[in-house]
Amino acid sequence: MPLITFQPGGQTIDLPRGSDLLEAARQAGVEIDFPCGGKGTCGKCIVRIVSGDVDSNSLGVLSAATVSEGYVLACRTKILDTPVRVEVQEPIGREGGKFSDELDDIQLIRHELLPEDYQYDPLALKWVVQVPPPQADHGLSDIDRLTRTIQKEWGKTEVVYSLSVLRSTADLLRQENGQVTITLIRTPQRNHIIDIEPGDRTTRHYGISVDVGTTTIAVQLVFLPLAKIIATRTAYNDQIECGLDVISRINYAQKPGHLQELRVRVLRTINRLIKQVCSGHGVLPSEICNGVIAGNTTMVHLLLGLNPEYIRLEPYTPTLLEAPYLSAEEVGIEINPQSWIYIAPCVGSYVGGDITSGLLCTDLATPTDQVNLFIDVGTNGELVIGNQDFLLTCACSAGPAFEGGGIDHGMRAAVGAIERVEIDAVTGQAVCQVIGNVRPRGICGSGMISLLANLFVNGWIDAAGKLDRSRPSMAIDTSERIARYIIVPPEQSANGKAITLSEIDIDNIIRAKAAIYSACALLLEKVGLQFSDLQSIYIAGGFGRFLDIEKAMIIGLVPDLPREKYRYIGNSSLMGAYMVLVSQEFRQHQLNLARRMTYIELSTEANYMNHYTGALFLPHTERSAFPTVHAFLASTSNKA
Repeated sequence: MPLITFQPGGQTIDLPRGSDLLEAARQAGVEIDFPCGGKGTCGKCIVRIVSGDVDSNSLGVLSAATVSEGYVLACRTKILDTPVRVEVQEPIGREGGKFSDELDDIQLIRHELLPEDYQYDPLALKWVVQVPPPQADHGLSDIDRLTRTIQKEWGKTEVVYSLSVLRSTADLLRQENGQVTITLIRTPQRNHIIDIEPGDRTTRHYGISVDVGTTTIAVQLVFLPLAKIIATRTAYNDQIECGLDVISRINYAQKPGHLQELRVRVLRTINRLIKQVCSGHGVLPSEICNGVIAGNTTMVHLLLGLNPEYIRLEPYTPTLLEAPYLSAEEVGIEINPQSWIYIAPCVGSYVGGDITSGLLCTDLATPTDQVNLFIDVGTNGELVIGNQDFLLTCACSAGPAFEGGGIDHGMRAAVGAIERVEIDAVTGQAVCQVIGNVRPRGICGSGMISLLANLFVNGWIDAAGKLDRSRPSMAIDTSERIARYIIVPPEQSANGKAITLSEIDIDNIIRAKAAIYSACALLLEKVGLQFSDLQSIYIAGGFGRFLDIEKAMIIGLVPDLPREKYRYIGNSSLMGAYMVLVSQEFRQHQLNLARRMTYIELSTEANYMNHYTGALFLPHTERSAFPTVHAFLASTSNKA
């Protein structure tokens, strides 16, 4: 078998003739960026063949000149019989504003969204019981005595034990003169004992709420006796290397062994974050006895190892929408293995538990006649419109641009990210505001929106997103076919490299905003309403933490409405997961919401593309939809 060697790391692997070069890299542990999931469409898995023969079909995606220099797409290249040396480009996850493994403690939720009046009722409780000692003439086993003690305090409901609990019971009942702390989960039919500890351990009682996003994952540690959030940590989902969006990952999962790889990757991220929130606060993962996970439908399937293929194929049918309670051990979450994991219910192929969780933070979850709109802006844009009489929902493929993906110098909203940009009308140069007031490393979603809006207002880009090549500016680089806007010159950045936004980047951002706006317009059309009929618009999603609504309107991301109608609610998926963690009342309310929602599949809606095409310009081809924006643009032009 031919030997494949990857430079500069020196990793080697033997594989049979005809093997994919991308698969060879995967098996060798070499990171190669392939955001399309290996379908050969994104052109990102470019490598250079230093020596050896390969069979490659890269022309068309790569130019003839590029191919002549030895560059190929790893996903379109087969290994032949000769040894091959491959030079790998810098992967996602390191420099240049691409995905980073850095974590932060920036709070992603809005605690004031928690209703003042709710019933504290977590699924798992810790309770101290005093079990009488064994008596020779009673004929009772240790479990008999423990069960009778529990039923004396909790009623005659059947008590069930896991085998691991049974194995430790005898010794534990004799350590503290019969005083033990039980961890029980109550259901209408049974009390499930998932842990027994000696003495009073009721103050060592924790839970986790988890938001599993396509791009980022957040884990929150909660002290259950007080329903207090102790810590929140976030990181990029390790699955990113296998595709930037859900469709790419569904495609990737179809190859042998890849579904398990995706499951391992997302679990690795979650468990790494669990260890971090625990170690920073003196908590053992085994002391976590309850978990709630919210994620979109594809992420739930990949987490559980379910085949996601039929999510993307008509009639778009997932394996499940409402998962049963599962043990942490079954799922692979590294906490108390007997803990029950609740997974937020999904609604359709592309509207998942992150949305049903998010709705708990809004008036859409209350008995109101007023119509409200919920928008979760992420890799997938999910929307819900409705009131107490109806809930209509859909999802659009916005892509990862607003979370930093697919943008040359994009990054999430973390320290070092450019969050706002002002443009000098005369010189065209940028003045940036950076999270953390440090040297910039890249630009996040809110910064991109701010930059595009100001470039447009000042005439440096046109409605199609093309940079003005006719006006001289040090900030516009036209030395290549694709022009670039220089946001930060190399001497002012954190890594000594210029931070730029290319016309391709701008096009990606416009496509993302068009997908979201047109989905909003279609939902309203479905129920015979106008944007002006909306009482409130809730903006969810991590990037919106710094979102300037005025700038978002200028580029046509959100409708042109009075500013007071907008409410930013942060990571509502994580907040909703927390609410369900501390109260079964919220869990039931969430189930009811999910079952009430009517899911619209945009891919079968012919009129969606009409809305989308009109939204592919700044702010929109229909001027009457953005009256205040065009009035502002006219006044700016007159001043100039």
